[in-house]
Amino acid sequence: MQTGTESGGFEAMRKEDSFGTVYMFTNSQRQEERTGKYGTPRVKYLQELVTQFQNASAEETKEKIVANLANFAYDPFNFTFLRQLNVIELFLDCLTEPSEKLVEFGIGGICNACADPANAALVTQNDGIPLVIQCLSSPVRNTVNYALGALYYLCNASNKEEILKPEVIDAIKSYAAAGGVSTSFSNLAQAFLDQHVPQLN
Repeated sequence: MQTGTESGGFEAMRKEDSFGTVYMFTNSQRQEERTGKYGTPRVKYLQELVTQFQNASAEETKEKIVANLANFAYDPFNFTFLRQLNVIELFLDCLTEPSEKLVEFGIGGICNACADPANAALVTQNDGIPLVIQCLSSPVRNTVNYALGALYYLCNASNKEEILKPEVIDAIKSYAAAGGVSTSFSNLAQAFLDQHVPQLN
């Protein structure tokens, strides 16, 4: 998921995940080269975004900030900073908001971040799985896509009983069968079933 662009941009490496999404990754050397001697270090910039979110009252401002944070969550270079600044928890809080955009960008950030086991563990520890499952019934297509992707990464031996409930499997099976309506739903849902519920295939 990419919801916007980082201020100033950064040089990065390409990587394709199991869903065919191409991600751009940076590293310390590239970040230093791009930031320059007087630039803002990444962790400080992310801290500023979190502070702006906490102080914002306008819904549109919050949405833009969460979209920006979600964009940073796809790069492993930022994972430690995101945990340090409690951004995973911020994303989870967004899933309880009435704004569909906040939910969309929050679940997008979770989807991006939880490919990393430490981030996925934080989602589980903070009772995030029911919130992610709830996103499967969203009317917003991106929200459903991100929820399917997040569940793919979240599901493991320690929490599969919480995720692989009959109603959740039924919902994912219905998305897997919806190839004519949405290829992205179908592919993501089928990838989940292939990985976590192989006896259905």
